[in-house]
Amino acid sequence: MRITGGLARGRRLLGPKGDQQLLRPTCDRVREALFNILGSRVRHAVVLELFAGTGAWGIEALSRGARAVLFIDEAMASGRLIATNVSSCLNAGVQAGFLRLHLDKKSELAFLSGHIPPPHRFDLVFMDPPYGKNLAADLLPVVEGAHFLAPNALVVAEEHQSILLPRRVGALRLQDRRRYGASSLWLYTVCQPNGA
Repeated sequence: MRITGGLARGRRLLGPKGDQQLLRPTCDRVREALFNILGSRVRHAVVLELFAGTGAWGIEALSRGARAVLFIDEAMASGRLIATNVSSCLNAGVQAGFLRLHLDKKSELAFLSGHIPPPHRFDLVFMDPPYGKNLAADLLPVVEGAHFLAPNALVVAEEHQSILLPRRVGALRLQDRRRYGASSLWLYTVCQPNGA
């Protein structure tokens, strides 16, 4: 795995050790395609990466000019891996934090909803849950209802291409769906109160 653009372009990311089924990192080609779609939207963005694993989505965003990233994963090993990847790819001054939560447990989803401080407004949210558990569909309403999305936020969910996610979840409206091999990326925008 490598960073595909920005200041850290070409830098190698460490991947999971041991059981490769615990993490399924998004391939570089898919990540690069999405960031090409996002373009300048990444610059100065505050980013949340759920099911962070290696931290590839968030580190790519930092490399391309994001202001800050909060990585969330259930495994402390992922936290250490993300810290190593951030420090090997980017300057020491980047704003990156890690929070350990089990995002497939209802009680901890409620924690996510209630414990990200109100001043934090995320411009971009990436979620790349393990395939086969329908976690993106479960998590979209939590993210939508958590009151931490910026007014023009974009939420990107990666799922197996056979999984269908809803076109609308509260104030989130499906903007686009892109298919890449076995993966689909679902891009949701926050609808304005007037329905625009």
